[in-house]
Amino acid sequence: MAFSKENRTNTFSGIWFVALFAMAATFMGEWSFFKSLGISPLIIGIVIGMIYGNTLRNNLPKEWVPGIIFSTKQILRFAIIIYGFRVTFQQIAEVGMAGLVVDVIMLTTTFLLGAYLGVKLFKLDKETSILCASGSSVCGAAAVLATEPVLKSEPYKSAIAVSTVVLFGTIAMFLYPALYKAGFFDMDLKTVGIYIGATVHEVAHVVAAGNASGEVASDSAIIVKMTRVMMIAPLLIILGIWLSKQANSNGSQTKLVIPWFAVWFIVVAGFNSLSLLPSNVVTFINDLDTFLLTMAMCALGMETNLNKFKNVGMKPVYLAFLMFAWLFVGGYFITKFVVSIF
Repeated sequence: MAFSKENRTNTFSGIWFVALFAMAATFMGEWSFFKSLGISPLIIGIVIGMIYGNTLRNNLPKEWVPGIIFSTKQILRFAIIIYGFRVTFQQIAEVGMAGLVVDVIMLTTTFLLGAYLGVKLFKLDKETSILCASGSSVCGAAAVLATEPVLKSEPYKSAIAVSTVVLFGTIAMFLYPALYKAGFFDMDLKTVGIYIGATVHEVAHVVAAGNASGEVASDSAIIVKMTRVMMIAPLLIILGIWLSKQANSNGSQTKLVIPWFAVWFIVVAGFNSLSLLPSNVVTFINDLDTFLLTMAMCALGMETNLNKFKNVGMKPVYLAFLMFAWLFVGGYFITKFVVSIF
């Protein structure tokens, strides 16, 4: 047992070791270079974790490994739960039916498109396809992290999915404002915000793209994006039910496993909607949550073997490009259509 009397010290050493990497990633995340690109400490964390995991990992005491595994699982689940302090039910109401409907349509279609094409067209395994789909359809790296425990997939598959989010999320962050300012988007600022919030990958990318487009667009984009973030919970619950039914239909008796951390995420968001905590306390919780998510990403990187990337090749990138194209083109027309109705 990781926290038995004889192993407890080594397990904590492993956790503290991961925390040191997270501190470094957090410090680097404050650099203007990374901020200008909208690259969060989570992304930096998985990169430096992978660098360590594929160079000096053999020097790590094997007794510390349970601490790293604890960071990729238990710390990750807790971080997803308190991620609920970033959203409120009032935000959903504020964005109105137009933003909510666009969110639901784009999340659902993008996820199904990615999960289907990944397996059928690119012959990727189911886990990699679903992880890439969740990252593009919901909220980037955080969505990949939240989906991984439901799939019980290998760490390198999550790393692949995160890398596609970084690539196309960064492209979108620069592309959307540039095209809007060039007059390519026939939309008002609020509609542009809905479009950005419902189709751009990472929260950080949405913030950057929204700010570059204008204050009204920024406010609308962030609210729509955080509403999209909240949808990770029902998505994971539905995914857990589907995986259980699929396993049972194949002849293996698999007990339905509900991702309770996703349920608690909704509970926390509901509590946050009551505004019972002072804003400075909520800010502290969100900062702590970012650090815990960064720890999980660092640990995930440490557990990722880059040699396994060679067997996958460019297929996840091609899949992510098709999802990006759908988000960009399909999202534009769907946003315009839905806004015209509501």
